[in-house]
Amino acid sequence: KISYFDLGATGQLNSKLFDNIDKIGKGIGFELMMIVETIINCIFGIGVAIFLDWKLSLIMLCLTPLIIVGSSIFSRFVAKETINQLKAYSKADETAQEVFSSLRTVLSLNGGEFEKKRYQTNLLTTRESNIRKGIALGIYSGWNCLILYVIYFVGFIAGSYLTYTEHEKGSIGNIIAVVMIFVQDSSFIGYASPFLQSLAEARAAATAVYRLIEEENVTEMQILDDYESGQKSTDINGDIQFENVDFTYPARKDVKVIRHLNLVARAGETTALVGKSGSGKSTTISLLLRFYEPASGHITINNQLISDYNIKNLRQNVGVVSQEPYLFGTTIYDNIRYGKEDASNIEIEKAAKQANAHDFIMKLPNKYETLVGESGIQLSGGEKQRIALARALVKQPALLLLDEATSALDNASEGIVQEALDRASIGRTTIVVSHRLSTIRNAHQIYVFDNGTVIEHGTHEKLMANEESAYQELFQAQQREHMESGNYQSTSKICDEKQTGVVTFVIRFVQFTAFAVSGSKLTERIRIKTFECLLRQEVAYFDRPENNCGAVCTRLSSDGSAVQQFTGPRLGIFCEALSMFVIALILGFFYSWQISCIVFLCILLACAIAYINIRVQGQLFEHCGMLQGRASSGYQTKVGRSGSQLSGGQKQRIAIARALFRRPKVLLLDEATSAMDSHNEKIVQNVLEEIQTSNPDQTSLIIAHRLSTIRSCDLIGVLDKGYLIECDTHSELMRRRAAYYRMVSRDSEAL
Repeated sequence: KISYFDLGATGQLNSKLFDNIDKIGKGIGFELMMIVETIINCIFGIGVAIFLDWKLSLIMLCLTPLIIVGSSIFSRFVAKETINQLKAYSKADETAQEVFSSLRTVLSLNGGEFEKKRYQTNLLTTRESNIRKGIALGIYSGWNCLILYVIYFVGFIAGSYLTYTEHEKGSIGNIIAVVMIFVQDSSFIGYASPFLQSLAEARAAATAVYRLIEEENVTEMQILDDYESGQKSTDINGDIQFENVDFTYPARKDVKVIRHLNLVARAGETTALVGKSGSGKSTTISLLLRFYEPASGHITINNQLISDYNIKNLRQNVGVVSQEPYLFGTTIYDNIRYGKEDASNIEIEKAAKQANAHDFIMKLPNKYETLVGESGIQLSGGEKQRIALARALVKQPALLLLDEATSALDNASEGIVQEALDRASIGRTTIVVSHRLSTIRNAHQIYVFDNGTVIEHGTHEKLMANEESAYQELFQAQQREHMESGNYQSTSKICDEKQTGVVTFVIRFVQFTAFAVSGSKLTERIRIKTFECLLRQEVAYFDRPENNCGAVCTRLSSDGSAVQQFTGPRLGIFCEALSMFVIALILGFFYSWQISCIVFLCILLACAIAYINIRVQGQLFEHCGMLQGRASSGYQTKVGRSGSQLSGGQKQRIAIARALFRRPKVLLLDEATSAMDSHNEKIVQNVLEEIQTSNPDQTSLIIAHRLSTIRSCDLIGVLDKGYLIECDTHSELMRRRAAYYRMVSRDSEAL
């Protein structure tokens, strides 16, 4: 459900899909097999020990609680720390994804060092958790070694006593066998302790994953059930009615976005929604698409509740063009085809022509096979908007929803696209959200929004006839701007034995703690250095398909996790095993080289089998693509992921404030006021001009389709196909009656 992502979970989803799943996979894979093997060996060994000497075995079993209690405490502690670690990694991954998805903004604000510190702060928590887990593993491993020597002590003392008191029944051989069985079982448990850590981590990771899977929100589950069920009629070309609808966003429950909304969109007619930024127009579209459920009231189509319709079928019959178009990192052809999966080439080209996109596509080197880059970064704002229009039109929807559909087009393209949209609207129920009132003059019904409710509605003529009409005020404000020369445009993670036992306890504790600390610090440094290095890359690096935001964040997360898994306690066990093997080999050849040669050959065979197993697994993982998998309060208001809780105009105003707060020497404005209504645009435009006047040393470079916003510029350059075709002041360019003059004239004609 969309509300899940509004609560800021998108950045953490990548961590849950990769890090957590990877930990679960390891916990139920080889590590689980080793734990099961240890349990079976212990049970079988205890059975043999009881068969040999049941009295001594029962005495030895009294030591079992010491091992069980230690394992239980260790597992609980590790699981708790793992949850904290995963939360921190999720926040770090969310930071990385947020940075790389808006890299141009970060670089333009010189925010690399700030974002690095923010990322490092999240990693500091994970390092502390790793160190605490290492200390716990060291204590647990040392505890098991201490228990090992306690078993020797208790076993031989108890065995000697039983032999002395029951010498006719006792056997020295049986005593040694029983003691060694329990020693071996204790050793098994000791060497399985890292696997217990993996299992504990898997349990903690599974908790987070299953919490995501088993969301118990009744409404959400009902929506999931309704996605494939419900009425599957394609006849949704009836009247759409909102009756006393109220709505608040889950992330801002104290702010009512829609208040007692009553609205009717007649079948086959065009209904326009207008009003200031943040007044609830786009939210109305989201409710109609069932991205959210209203808090109260009803939404009906053909006098039937929208909740009775099959969601999948409903959305298949609705064409949507949003205020901020999003293109997937694939070809233009595929992006249009996403609107209708079985669309033919002819249908795709027809839709592109309707959206005035075919001509510019055919001028590209690869035409429809051109890669648009992540989020369509390789295309201009207007080109992206036209591709999005074609994607909506290709499925010939019964209901057309246009949320600022022509906001990023230049004046010439807008007229053509608007004409195409007018044709496409014939016979369809069309709902248009627009700030540019000239594009909705012919709408059958116009609803004026303010603070989440409709304050007036009617046709253009009816609303203009009312001198106190809010619509007339909006229209006249735009008209005054056009008279000055412009129009609206947009873009947008035993004693000696006792002493030996204590010494071993200390050594084990130091070993695991030291490796945990060093491993955590190394992993943190690698993550930070990688993050820092990525921020130093040219923007073109991220334009490559293999370096998109998702791929970079996944590598940043999975590579660091892989390093951590090897440099932690496992590296300590590997070094311990390697040193023990070398010492055992030297002593073996010193005492009996013949037997040592035989054993050595067996070891070589085991190593060869292990190597082959690793190679085969690696090939399988690579074949399956698993290697790549290893994604209300004032100024304290949370804006959501990428500002999802704000309207387009509100986001632009905050971005402008962020840029002006730095008091820059050079100010770059790329369609800075395009998503604002005329009232707010005028206010911001006046502020920008005042700042420029008060700081004459500041250089401003403005990119605009709205010519009214650049009229007072000292120099205006007109670009066409990458070439500067004319450059001068507004008055001089108007006097020449060339390209700039024609653009201004088209604005006036559009009005």
